[in-house]
Amino acid sequence: MPLALLALAVGAFGIGTTEFVIMGLLPEVAADYGVSIPAAGWLTTGYALGVVAGAPLLAVLGTKVTRKRMLMLLMGLFVVGNLVSATAPVFGAMLAGRVIASLAHGAFFGIGSIVAAGLVAPHRKAGAIAMMFTGLTVANVVGVPMGTFLGQQAGWRLTFLVVAGLGVLGLAGVAAFVPQDARDRGRRADLRGELAAFRNAQVLLAMGMTVLGFGGVFAALTYVAPMLTEAAGYADGSVTLLLVLFGLGMVAGNLLGGRFADRALMPMLYVALGALALVLALFTLTAHDKVLAAVTLPLIGAFGFATVPPLQKRVLDQTAEAPTLASAVNIGAFNLGNALAAWLGGLVLGAGYGPTSPNLVGAVLAVSALGLAVLAAVLERRGPASGAGGHTGRVVTEAGAASAARPGPVAAGPSAVPGAAGVPAPGTRG
Repeated sequence: MPLALLALAVGAFGIGTTEFVIMGLLPEVAADYGVSIPAAGWLTTGYALGVVAGAPLLAVLGTKVTRKRMLMLLMGLFVVGNLVSATAPVFGAMLAGRVIASLAHGAFFGIGSIVAAGLVAPHRKAGAIAMMFTGLTVANVVGVPMGTFLGQQAGWRLTFLVVAGLGVLGLAGVAAFVPQDARDRGRRADLRGELAAFRNAQVLLAMGMTVLGFGGVFAALTYVAPMLTEAAGYADGSVTLLLVLFGLGMVAGNLLGGRFADRALMPMLYVALGALALVLALFTLTAHDKVLAAVTLPLIGAFGFATVPPLQKRVLDQTAEAPTLASAVNIGAFNLGNALAAWLGGLVLGAGYGPTSPNLVGAVLAVSALGLAVLAAVLERRGPASGAGGHTGRVVTEAGAASAARPGPVAAGPSAVPGAAGVPAPGTRG
Protein backbone atom coordinates (compact mmCIF):
# COMPACT_ATOMS: atom_id res chain seq x y z
CA MET A 1 0.00 0.00 0.00
CA PRO A 2 1.44 3.45 -0.85
CA LEU A 3 2.28 5.44 2.27
CA ALA A 4 -0.15 8.16 1.17
CA LEU A 5 -3.01 5.65 1.21
CA LEU A 6 -1.88 4.47 4.63
CA ALA A 7 -1.94 8.05 5.90
CA LEU A 8 -5.50 8.48 4.62
CA ALA A 9 -6.49 5.17 6.21
CA VAL A 10 -5.10 6.31 9.58
CA GLY A 11 -7.23 9.45 9.36
CA ALA A 12 -10.25 7.32 8.46
CA PHE A 13 -9.52 5.04 11.44
CA GLY A 14 -9.59 7.99 13.82
CA ILE A 15 -12.80 9.36 12.33
CA GLY A 16 -14.52 5.98 12.46
CA THR A 17 -13.47 5.49 16.07
CA THR A 18 -14.72 8.84 17.32
CA GLU A 19 -18.02 8.50 15.46
CA PHE A 20 -19.07 5.26 17.09
CA VAL A 21 -17.15 4.96 20.34
CA ILE A 22 -19.50 7.44 21.99
CA MET A 23 -22.32 4.91 21.80
CA GLY A 24 -20.58 2.53 24.17
CA LEU A 25 -19.64 5.38 26.52
CA LEU A 26 -23.02 7.12 26.77
CA PRO A 27 -23.74 5.84 30.32
CA GLU A 28 -20.40 7.14 31.60
CA VAL A 29 -20.75 10.50 29.84
CA ALA A 30 -24.36 10.93 31.00
CA ALA A 31 -23.43 10.14 34.60
CA ASP A 32 -20.48 12.53 34.54
CA TYR A 33 -22.59 15.45 33.32
CA GLY A 34 -25.71 14.51 35.24
CA VAL A 35 -27.94 14.20 32.17
CA SER A 36 -30.24 11.40 31.04
CA ILE A 37 -29.23 8.76 28.50
CA PRO A 38 -31.70 10.16 25.90
CA ALA A 39 -30.19 13.62 26.40
CA ALA A 40 -26.69 12.20 26.04
CA GLY A 41 -27.90 10.61 22.79
CA TRP A 42 -27.63 14.07 21.24
CA LEU A 43 -23.88 13.43 21.12
CA THR A 44 -24.65 10.85 18.42
CA THR A 45 -27.41 12.78 16.68
CA GLY A 46 -25.42 16.02 16.71
CA TYR A 47 -22.47 14.27 15.12
CA ALA A 48 -24.62 12.83 12.34
CA LEU A 49 -26.22 16.20 11.61
CA GLY A 50 -22.78 17.80 11.58
CA VAL A 51 -21.62 15.32 8.94
CA VAL A 52 -24.60 16.08 6.70
CA ALA A 53 -24.20 19.85 7.06
CA GLY A 54 -20.41 19.99 7.11
CA ALA A 55 -19.83 17.87 4.01
CA PRO A 56 -21.06 20.41 1.43
CA LEU A 57 -19.98 23.50 3.39
CA LEU A 58 -16.38 22.44 3.83
CA ALA A 59 -16.26 20.90 0.37
CA VAL A 60 -17.03 24.35 -1.04
CA LEU A 61 -14.10 25.70 0.96
CA GLY A 62 -12.08 22.81 -0.41
CA THR A 63 -12.51 24.15 -3.93
CA LYS A 64 -10.45 27.22 -2.95
CA VAL A 65 -7.31 25.46 -1.71
CA THR A 66 -5.30 22.46 -2.83
CA ARG A 67 -6.64 19.07 -1.79
CA LYS A 68 -3.61 18.16 0.29
CA ARG A 69 -3.86 21.38 2.27
CA MET A 70 -7.60 20.88 2.73
CA LEU A 71 -7.06 17.37 4.08
CA MET A 72 -4.57 18.76 6.58
CA LEU A 73 -7.02 21.47 7.66
CA LEU A 74 -9.77 18.88 8.08
CA MET A 75 -7.60 16.64 10.25
CA GLY A 76 -6.66 19.70 12.32
CA LEU A 77 -10.37 20.47 12.80
CA PHE A 78 -10.93 16.85 13.81
CA VAL A 79 -8.16 17.09 16.44
CA VAL A 80 -9.58 20.32 17.86
CA GLY A 81 -13.08 18.82 18.11
CA ASN A 82 -11.87 15.78 20.02
CA LEU A 83 -9.74 17.90 22.36
CA VAL A 84 -12.79 20.05 23.12
CA SER A 85 -14.80 16.88 23.85
CA ALA A 86 -12.06 15.46 26.09
CA THR A 87 -11.78 18.61 28.20
CA ALA A 88 -15.38 19.91 28.09
CA PRO A 89 -16.45 21.12 31.55
CA VAL A 90 -20.19 21.04 30.73
CA PHE A 91 -22.39 18.93 28.48
CA GLY A 92 -22.98 21.77 26.01
CA ALA A 93 -19.25 22.09 25.41
CA MET A 94 -18.99 18.32 24.90
CA LEU A 95 -21.73 18.50 22.29
CA ALA A 96 -19.96 21.40 20.58
CA GLY A 97 -16.77 19.33 20.40
CA ARG A 98 -18.66 16.47 18.79
CA VAL A 99 -20.13 18.79 16.17
CA ILE A 100 -16.74 20.38 15.45
CA ALA A 101 -15.19 16.94 14.90
CA SER A 102 -18.10 15.84 12.71
CA LEU A 103 -17.69 18.78 10.34
CA ALA A 104 -14.45 17.23 9.10
CA HIS A 105 -16.01 13.82 8.43
CA GLY A 106 -17.82 14.20 5.12
CA ALA A 107 -15.30 16.48 3.45
CA PHE A 108 -12.35 14.31 4.54
CA PHE A 109 -13.82 11.18 2.99
CA GLY A 110 -15.08 13.06 -0.04
CA ILE A 111 -11.78 14.80 -0.83
CA GLY A 112 -9.71 11.87 0.43
CA SER A 113 -11.37 9.54 -2.03
CA ILE A 114 -10.47 11.85 -4.90
CA VAL A 115 -6.87 11.93 -3.72
CA ALA A 116 -6.76 8.15 -3.18
CA ALA A 117 -8.01 7.54 -6.71
CA GLY A 118 -5.38 9.88 -8.10
CA LEU A 119 -2.59 7.85 -6.49
CA VAL A 120 -3.12 4.78 -8.66
CA ALA A 121 -3.75 3.75 -12.25
CA PRO A 122 -7.30 4.33 -13.56
CA HIS A 123 -8.20 0.63 -13.44
CA ARG A 124 -7.42 0.52 -9.69
CA LYS A 125 -9.33 3.57 -8.49
CA ALA A 126 -12.11 1.77 -6.61
CA GLY A 127 -9.56 -0.45 -4.90
CA ALA A 128 -7.63 2.62 -3.72
CA ILE A 129 -10.79 4.12 -2.29
CA ALA A 130 -11.53 0.85 -0.54
CA MET A 131 -8.06 0.86 0.99
CA MET A 132 -8.67 4.29 2.46
CA PHE A 133 -12.02 3.18 3.85
CA THR A 134 -10.41 0.13 5.36
CA GLY A 135 -9.41 2.51 8.15
CA LEU A 136 -13.08 3.21 8.81
CA THR A 137 -14.09 -0.43 8.78
CA VAL A 138 -11.17 -1.57 10.94
CA ALA A 139 -12.14 1.13 13.44
CA ASN A 140 -15.34 -0.79 14.10
CA VAL A 141 -13.42 -4.01 14.73
CA VAL A 142 -10.52 -2.60 16.76
CA GLY A 143 -10.84 1.10 17.55
CA VAL A 144 -14.38 1.18 18.90
CA PRO A 145 -14.13 -1.87 21.22
CA MET A 146 -10.72 -0.76 22.52
CA GLY A 147 -11.87 2.83 22.93
CA THR A 148 -14.97 1.69 24.79
CA PHE A 149 -12.92 -0.54 27.09
CA LEU A 150 -10.39 2.24 27.75
CA GLY A 151 -13.15 4.73 28.50
CA GLN A 152 -14.92 2.37 30.88
CA GLN A 153 -11.72 1.49 32.73
CA ALA A 154 -9.79 4.77 32.78
CA GLY A 155 -12.42 7.41 32.02
CA TRP A 156 -14.12 8.45 28.81
CA ARG A 157 -12.06 11.64 28.53
CA LEU A 158 -8.91 9.59 27.96
CA THR A 159 -10.58 7.87 25.01
CA PHE A 160 -11.12 11.19 23.25
CA LEU A 161 -7.57 12.29 24.02
CA VAL A 162 -6.28 9.11 22.37
CA VAL A 163 -8.53 9.71 19.35
CA ALA A 164 -7.17 13.26 19.10
CA GLY A 165 -3.71 11.69 19.04
CA LEU A 166 -4.80 9.51 16.13
CA GLY A 167 -5.87 12.67 14.36
CA VAL A 168 -2.43 14.20 14.89
CA LEU A 169 -0.88 11.04 13.46
CA GLY A 170 -3.17 11.21 10.43
CA LEU A 171 -2.36 14.90 9.94
CA ALA A 172 1.37 14.19 10.05
CA GLY A 173 0.95 11.33 7.60
CA VAL A 174 -0.96 13.47 5.11
CA ALA A 175 1.64 16.23 5.39
CA ALA A 176 4.53 13.82 4.88
CA PHE A 177 3.24 11.35 2.31
CA VAL A 178 0.31 12.72 0.30
CA PRO A 179 1.83 14.22 -2.85
CA GLN A 180 0.93 17.60 -4.25
CA ASP A 181 -0.67 16.88 -7.62
CA ALA A 182 0.90 19.15 -10.22
CA ARG A 183 -2.52 19.82 -11.70
CA ASP A 184 -3.78 20.73 -8.22
CA ARG A 185 -1.28 23.54 -7.64
CA GLY A 186 -3.02 26.86 -7.77
CA ARG A 187 -6.31 25.14 -8.50
CA ARG A 188 -9.32 27.36 -8.04
CA ALA A 189 -12.30 25.24 -8.95
CA ASP A 190 -15.36 27.01 -10.25
CA LEU A 191 -18.21 26.63 -7.74
CA ARG A 192 -20.68 26.93 -10.61
CA GLY A 193 -19.04 23.91 -12.23
CA GLU A 194 -19.24 21.99 -8.95
CA LEU A 195 -22.95 22.77 -8.64
CA ALA A 196 -23.55 21.88 -12.30
CA ALA A 197 -22.68 18.27 -11.46
CA PHE A 198 -26.05 18.00 -9.72
CA ARG A 199 -27.77 18.55 -13.06
CA ASN A 200 -26.42 15.16 -14.09
CA ALA A 201 -29.18 12.58 -13.65
CA GLN A 202 -26.60 9.83 -13.13
CA VAL A 203 -25.11 11.69 -10.16
CA LEU A 204 -28.52 12.07 -8.54
CA LEU A 205 -29.35 8.42 -9.16
CA ALA A 206 -26.05 7.33 -7.61
CA MET A 207 -26.77 9.43 -4.54
CA GLY A 208 -30.23 7.93 -4.35
CA MET A 209 -28.63 4.48 -4.38
CA THR A 210 -26.36 5.61 -1.56
CA VAL A 211 -29.24 6.80 0.62
CA LEU A 212 -31.41 3.73 0.04
CA GLY A 213 -28.73 1.04 -0.17
CA PHE A 214 -26.76 2.02 2.89
CA GLY A 215 -29.98 2.91 4.65
CA GLY A 216 -30.93 -0.74 4.29
CA VAL A 217 -27.92 -1.71 6.40
CA PHE A 218 -28.76 0.71 9.18
CA ALA A 219 -32.44 -0.12 9.32
CA ALA A 220 -31.23 -3.41 10.78
CA LEU A 221 -28.08 -2.29 12.55
CA THR A 222 -29.69 0.53 14.51
CA TYR A 223 -31.98 -1.97 16.26
CA VAL A 224 -29.69 -4.99 16.23
CA ALA A 225 -29.23 -5.05 20.03
CA PRO A 226 -32.90 -5.78 20.83
CA MET A 227 -33.01 -8.25 17.93
CA LEU A 228 -30.10 -10.22 19.34
CA THR A 229 -31.31 -10.13 22.93
CA GLU A 230 -35.07 -10.41 22.55
CA ALA A 231 -35.32 -12.57 19.42
CA ALA A 232 -32.12 -14.62 19.39
CA GLY A 233 -31.79 -14.83 23.17
CA TYR A 234 -28.24 -13.55 23.54
CA ALA A 235 -27.10 -11.93 26.78
CA ASP A 236 -26.54 -8.18 26.71
CA GLY A 237 -22.80 -8.67 27.10
CA SER A 238 -22.62 -10.71 23.90
CA VAL A 239 -23.86 -7.94 21.62
CA THR A 240 -20.53 -6.12 21.34
CA LEU A 241 -18.74 -9.32 20.34
CA LEU A 242 -21.39 -10.08 17.74
CA LEU A 243 -20.97 -6.61 16.30
CA VAL A 244 -17.27 -7.29 15.95
CA LEU A 245 -18.37 -10.07 13.58
CA PHE A 246 -20.39 -7.47 11.73
CA GLY A 247 -17.27 -5.30 11.57
CA LEU A 248 -15.21 -8.14 10.11
CA GLY A 249 -17.86 -8.52 7.43
CA MET A 250 -17.54 -4.79 6.75
CA VAL A 251 -13.79 -5.06 6.23
CA ALA A 252 -14.11 -7.99 3.83
CA GLY A 253 -17.01 -6.48 1.90
CA ASN A 254 -15.30 -3.11 1.52
CA LEU A 255 -12.13 -4.66 0.08
CA LEU A 256 -14.00 -7.04 -2.23
CA GLY A 257 -16.33 -4.27 -3.37
CA GLY A 258 -13.35 -2.13 -4.33
CA ARG A 259 -11.63 -4.97 -6.14
CA PHE A 260 -14.59 -6.05 -8.25
CA ALA A 261 -15.90 -2.52 -8.86
CA ASP A 262 -12.69 -1.84 -10.78
CA ARG A 263 -13.55 -4.78 -13.04
CA ALA A 264 -17.30 -4.31 -13.49
CA LEU A 265 -18.85 -1.53 -11.43
CA MET A 266 -22.55 -1.86 -12.24
CA PRO A 267 -22.63 -5.68 -12.06
CA MET A 268 -20.91 -5.36 -8.66
CA LEU A 269 -23.68 -3.03 -7.51
CA TYR A 270 -26.40 -5.38 -8.78
CA VAL A 271 -24.92 -8.33 -6.91
CA ALA A 272 -24.23 -6.44 -3.69
CA LEU A 273 -27.61 -4.70 -3.49
CA GLY A 274 -29.54 -7.82 -4.47
CA ALA A 275 -27.66 -9.97 -1.96
CA LEU A 276 -28.09 -7.31 0.73
CA ALA A 277 -31.86 -7.27 0.22
CA LEU A 278 -31.99 -11.06 0.40
CA VAL A 279 -29.85 -11.32 3.54
CA LEU A 280 -31.84 -8.60 5.31
CA ALA A 281 -35.08 -10.41 4.53
CA LEU A 282 -33.57 -13.67 5.80
CA PHE A 283 -32.40 -11.96 8.99
CA THR A 284 -36.05 -11.48 9.89
CA LEU A 285 -36.12 -15.26 10.36
CA THR A 286 -32.53 -16.10 11.28
CA ALA A 287 -32.48 -13.48 14.05
CA HIS A 288 -34.56 -15.92 16.11
CA ASP A 289 -31.71 -18.46 16.24
CA LYS A 290 -28.34 -17.82 17.93
CA VAL A 291 -26.20 -19.66 15.38
CA LEU A 292 -28.01 -18.39 12.30
CA ALA A 293 -28.04 -14.83 13.64
CA ALA A 294 -24.27 -14.96 14.16
CA VAL A 295 -23.83 -16.18 10.58
CA THR A 296 -26.19 -13.66 8.99
CA LEU A 297 -24.90 -10.56 10.77
CA PRO A 298 -21.44 -10.43 9.12
CA LEU A 299 -23.08 -11.08 5.74
CA ILE A 300 -25.12 -7.92 6.18
CA GLY A 301 -21.90 -6.04 6.90
CA ALA A 302 -20.14 -7.59 3.92
CA PHE A 303 -22.82 -6.98 1.30
CA GLY A 304 -23.67 -3.56 2.72
CA PHE A 305 -20.10 -2.30 2.59
CA ALA A 306 -19.41 -3.92 -0.76
CA THR A 307 -21.60 -1.13 -2.16
CA VAL A 308 -19.46 1.67 -0.74
CA PRO A 309 -16.49 1.82 -3.18
CA PRO A 310 -18.62 1.37 -6.33
CA LEU A 311 -21.17 3.96 -5.22
CA GLN A 312 -18.54 6.58 -4.52
CA LYS A 313 -16.68 5.73 -7.71
CA ARG A 314 -19.92 6.03 -9.64
CA VAL A 315 -20.36 9.61 -8.42
CA LEU A 316 -16.77 10.53 -9.20
CA ASP A 317 -16.84 8.97 -12.66
CA GLN A 318 -19.81 11.19 -13.50
CA THR A 319 -18.21 14.38 -12.13
CA ALA A 320 -14.61 14.01 -13.28
CA GLU A 321 -13.99 17.71 -13.95
CA ALA A 322 -15.64 19.01 -10.75
CA PRO A 323 -15.82 16.16 -8.23
CA THR A 324 -15.18 17.81 -4.85
CA LEU A 325 -18.66 18.93 -3.85
CA ALA A 326 -20.48 15.89 -5.26
CA SER A 327 -18.03 13.51 -3.59
CA ALA A 328 -18.53 15.13 -0.18
CA VAL A 329 -22.30 15.34 -0.58
CA ASN A 330 -22.39 11.62 -1.35
CA ILE A 331 -20.68 10.97 1.99
CA GLY A 332 -23.44 13.00 3.61
CA ALA A 333 -25.93 10.85 1.71
CA PHE A 334 -24.67 7.78 3.57
CA ASN A 335 -25.48 9.50 6.85
CA LEU A 336 -28.82 10.71 5.54
CA GLY A 337 -29.66 7.11 4.64
CA ASN A 338 -28.71 6.00 8.14
CA ALA A 339 -30.98 8.58 9.75
CA LEU A 340 -33.88 7.81 7.38
CA ALA A 341 -33.58 4.08 7.98
CA ALA A 342 -33.38 4.49 11.75
CA TRP A 343 -36.58 6.57 11.65
CA LEU A 344 -38.44 4.08 9.44
CA GLY A 345 -37.28 1.16 11.58
CA GLY A 346 -38.54 2.96 14.65
CA LEU A 347 -41.92 3.45 13.00
CA VAL A 348 -42.46 -0.28 12.39
CA LEU A 349 -41.26 -1.13 15.89
CA GLY A 350 -43.61 1.46 17.35
CA ALA A 351 -46.44 -0.06 15.35
CA GLY A 352 -45.88 -3.36 17.18
CA TYR A 353 -44.47 -5.50 14.36
CA GLY A 354 -41.82 -7.14 16.52
CA PRO A 355 -38.08 -6.70 17.11
CA THR A 356 -36.99 -8.12 13.74
CA SER A 357 -39.36 -6.00 11.61
CA PRO A 358 -36.73 -3.31 10.79
CA ASN A 359 -34.97 -5.94 8.68
CA LEU A 360 -37.89 -5.92 6.24
CA VAL A 361 -37.64 -2.14 6.05
CA GLY A 362 -33.96 -2.56 5.18
CA ALA A 363 -34.76 -5.15 2.53
CA VAL A 364 -37.27 -2.81 0.87
CA LEU A 365 -34.73 0.02 0.89
CA ALA A 366 -32.06 -2.22 -0.68
CA VAL A 367 -34.47 -3.38 -3.39
CA SER A 368 -35.33 0.25 -4.09
CA ALA A 369 -31.63 1.04 -4.47
CA LEU A 370 -31.28 -1.90 -6.87
CA GLY A 371 -34.16 -0.47 -8.89
CA LEU A 372 -32.34 2.86 -9.16
CA ALA A 373 -29.20 1.04 -10.31
CA VAL A 374 -31.14 -0.68 -13.09
CA LEU A 375 -32.73 2.64 -14.08
CA ALA A 376 -29.30 4.29 -14.22
CA ALA A 377 -28.00 1.55 -16.51
CA VAL A 378 -31.02 1.83 -18.79
CA LEU A 379 -30.62 5.60 -19.11
CA GLU A 380 -26.90 5.22 -19.72
CA ARG A 381 -27.48 2.77 -22.57
CA ARG A 382 -29.80 5.28 -24.23
CA GLY A 383 -26.92 7.74 -24.49
CA PRO A 384 -25.26 10.55 -22.57
CA ALA A 385 -27.99 13.07 -23.24
CA SER A 386 -30.74 11.02 -21.60
CA GLY A 387 -28.60 9.39 -18.95
CA ALA A 388 -26.55 12.34 -17.78
CA GLY A 389 -28.94 15.21 -17.68
CA GLY A 390 -28.43 16.85 -21.03
CA HIS A 391 -25.46 18.73 -22.38
CA THR A 392 -23.81 19.28 -19.01
CA GLY A 393 -23.85 15.57 -18.28
CA ARG A 394 -22.37 14.75 -21.68
CA VAL A 395 -19.48 17.13 -21.13
CA VAL A 396 -18.71 15.71 -17.69
CA THR A 397 -18.94 12.12 -18.85
CA GLU A 398 -16.73 12.61 -21.87
CA ALA A 399 -14.23 14.62 -19.84
CA GLY A 400 -14.16 11.88 -17.24
CA ALA A 401 -13.49 9.30 -19.93
CA ALA A 402 -10.69 11.40 -21.36
CA SER A 403 -9.20 11.89 -17.92
CA ALA A 404 -9.33 8.18 -17.21
CA ALA A 405 -7.58 7.49 -20.50
CA ARG A 406 -4.60 9.64 -19.55
CA PRO A 407 -1.71 7.89 -17.82
CA GLY A 408 -0.53 8.89 -14.38
CA PRO A 409 -2.54 10.49 -11.57
CA VAL A 410 -6.16 11.24 -12.25
CA ALA A 411 -8.21 14.11 -10.98
CA ALA A 412 -11.08 12.10 -9.56
CA GLY A 413 -11.71 8.84 -7.85
CA PRO A 414 -14.22 7.03 -5.64
CA SER A 415 -14.91 6.97 -1.90
CA ALA A 416 -17.54 5.96 0.60
CA VAL A 417 -18.20 6.07 4.14
CA PRO A 418 -19.47 5.17 6.39
CA GLY A 419 -19.41 3.25 8.94
CA ALA A 420 -21.01 0.70 10.96
CA ALA A 421 -20.79 0.23 14.60
CA GLY A 422 -18.75 -2.03 16.73
CA VAL A 423 -21.04 -1.26 19.64
CA PRO A 424 -24.74 -1.83 20.25
CA ALA A 425 -27.54 0.01 18.55
CA PRO A 426 -26.03 2.94 16.65
CA GLY A 427 -28.62 5.36 15.42
CA THR A 428 -26.96 7.09 12.57
CA ARG A 429 -23.82 6.84 10.55
CA GLY A 430 -20.63 7.52 8.60
